[in-house]
Amino acid sequence: MSPVDSRCLTLVPVDDFPEFNLTGRVALATGSARGLGRAISLALAHAGADVSLGLREINAHGGLPGEIEALGRRALPLQMDMVKMDEVFQAVERTVAHFGRLDILVNNAGIAPGNLAENVREEDCRYTAWLNQQGPPRFRNSQHRRSAGQCRCRSR
Repeated sequence: MSPVDSRCLTLVPVDDFPEFNLTGRVALATGSARGLGRAISLALAHAGADVSLGLREINAHGGLPGEIEALGRRALPLQMDMVKMDEVFQAVERTVAHFGRLDILVNNAGIAPGNLAENVREEDCRYTAWLNQQGPPRFRNSQHRRSAGQCRCRSR
């Protein structure tokens, strides 16, 4: 056995995050209702960005707009089911109309079958794969459509 490198044992406190400044920027994050999307939306606001919240069900925000506003930032809840391209395009348009710009796109939306693994059907798998693969380019293309190719977006 090889010895353990002591650098691998360093623990970083959970509240020790890198600082970044997004003051004056506007972000649109999909899947903002819970989990990572909620955390990302709060992190963007904490860094100074105003945030549009892409929500599959607009009333399912769980108080997130108020939490963002308590940080001194503006929040805009939006109806945005990623399988409905008209809602995706409208969310981008409403963000720009409300805030005057859109600088940051965060595609966090994804799905998984809501039933037990032994009950997952083939069509559940196909739909999950389709949305999880098609969501990012559909979302990114909505911004490109709006800006006629002038978007400074980067794909990873």
